[in-house]
This record gives sequence, C-alpha cells and structure tokens, in this order.
Amino acid sequence: MTPRLRGRTALVTGSTSNIGRAIALAFAAQGAHVVVSGRDETRGDGVVAEIERAGGRADFVRADLDGTAQASQALAAEATRRLGGRLDVLVNNAGIYPPGTTPTTDPATFDRVYAVNVKAPFFLTQVVAPAMVAAGGGVIVNLGSWVARRGLPMGALYASTKGAMETLTRAWSAEFGGGGVRVNAISPGVIRDPALDPSSQFAGETLMHGTPAGTAGHPDAIAAAAVYLASDDAAFVHGAVLDVDGGRTGVTTTGR
Repeated sequence: MTPRLRGRTALVTGSTSNIGRAIALAFAAQGAHVVVSGRDETRGDGVVAEIERAGGRADFVRADLDGTAQASQALAAEATRRLGGRLDVLVNNAGIYPPGTTPTTDPATFDRVYAVNVKAPFFLTQVVAPAMVAAGGGVIVNLGSWVARRGLPMGALYASTKGAMETLTRAWSAEFGGGGVRVNAISPGVIRDPALDPSSQFAGETLMHGTPAGTAGHPDAIAAAAVYLASDDAAFVHGAVLDVDGGRTGVTTTGR
C-alpha cells in the first residue's frame, strides 16, 4: 500500500509530547518529511530519533510560540527551509491549559493563554497559507476541543480559545479554499497522555463516563484523524470540525 503522505512535507507545532508527538510519528510513518517543533530540545530530538529509527524523515526546530508574529514567522521560515523550500501540511497543535476558574484568572494568564492558543497559530497561518496558495495548495489542520461546545464549570478561558480555533477553521477555509488550501480541525475528547504512570489516577476519566467509549482516548486516535485530513482521502473535506471524542460531544448513554 502506498503511504498516504508520501512526498509531503509537514510542520507539527507542539509535537514533542502527547497528541503532537503522535501526529508527527503518524505523518512520518505515512511518508511525510516532518518538522517536529516545541520548546524542549531534548524531547524534540527524541521524537526525531524515534522517527528515524522507524525509517522516516524528521527535523527538530525549537520554537517558543509566544503569540508574537515574529516567533511564528521565524518558525515558518526555518521549517520551510528544513523541508526544502515547501511546506505542504501545517498542524496547529501547540497549546496550554492552565487550571482555574473565571474569578481566579489573572490578566497575565489570560493574555498568555490567548497568545499561545490563538495568536500563535493565527500568525503562523498568516504566513503559511499564502505560501501554500502560491505553491498551488496545501492543508492546515487545527486542534479544537470538545470543551468548546460542552459547557463545564471550569476552564472557561481554555474553552474560549478552542472555540476561537474552530471558528478560524471555518473562516480560513472560506478565505484560502479557493487557492487550493484545505483547512479543517480535529476536536479531541479526553486524551490520556501515554507518558503518565499507567497505575496513576487520571481525573479526566470521569469526564468520559456516560459516553459510548466510556474511557479516555489515546493520542493515536487523534493522529489517525490528522493523517486522514492531511491526505487526499479528505480532498472533499473543507471547513469541518471532526469530533474524535469517544462520543463526548454528541452522545449520552445510560448505565455507565
């Protein structure tokens, strides 16, 4: 079987751990040359080494996406250079989730969460999407979240940033779709980081009670969706938000 992303190039932000790492590994396994990006060089080099051991191609580019246009532009430029001058797929995955409620959120935290979760991908897309149009097309995959559409009594700030990313997905699809750029999003449910101790309690499990899955998901489920959206199999998919959430958003079961 031909790898679904053979010959493609991709940048995955926040890909030194968890969901981003899984996407980078899956893209490389499907034939893409991947730029792994994040703040931790040691972890980034580890992901690159893992990809190369499996026969894939990857580079690490350190980036602290602080919400400034300069940081996003620098990452786009260096990633494109490492990928031979062409970037086919951008995955806007990097994000932060500080715990807290609306009354306990200070202005500095508010600004930082919006800087990392919204401004950074906005300015990255601002430079990458026009370059994709000029090259004849490309794919952008954003990471939303089920909490953007299911109200919870905590995490309002984070939920609002993910709602912004899902809205930007539709807006960017309209803005750049005519130029051959497909823009879609994935809305993950509760995902358990494989780096956590398997024997430890994971509070997120309770949030999946009453769903068809009944338990937290694995990052590989999100990676599989990202591969689909990045591939030609999704050629007719534009402006969609794909729920990969074990049924958390749309389904309630009984007896669990």
